[in-house]
Amino acid sequence: MPRPLQLVIAARVVRRLRRSRSDAAGQASAPRGPSHLPALSLAATLAATGALHLAKPGPYDRLIPKALGRPRPWTIGSGVAELVCAASLVHPATRRVGSLATAGLVVTVFPGNITAALRARRSRIRSGAERPGTREIVAWARLPFQLPLLAWALAAGRSAGKRR
Repeated sequence: MPRPLQLVIAARVVRRLRRSRSDAAGQASAPRGPSHLPALSLAATLAATGALHLAKPGPYDRLIPKALGRPRPWTIGSGVAELVCAASLVHPATRRVGSLATAGLVVTVFPGNITAALRARRSRIRSGAERPGTREIVAWARLPFQLPLLAWALAAGRSAGKRR
């Protein structure tokens, strides 16, 4: 039975052989660095939702807990925060800070998502409806996506590269 060190060495040899074959076939292997795709796709998503917060704030106002007072300043503020996070994710020099800011934003808005789900449920109960409507289903369905969104934000920072 091979030992773990032998497996590691064998894997490295196989990788080198594959690389040398592709080089010999005229297919120069490109240097591999971190992928910028998670950061840029998250930046596009944040830019779109940030712009929506500013262009059509009404639906987002309903997410703000009543304890915070008037919802509109919070909606506009969160839209601006999303745009700032999006901009900071685009350039590798600011990506690490941008990914942490985005992760913080995701954690910060989570109570608003819970508030929206609970309000939709209360509204359905008060109306006497037996089955949840679209608004309630969407509100509850949004909650489990917060964890992957947080992971996405943190993954985006990994493509910032090493500081030298």
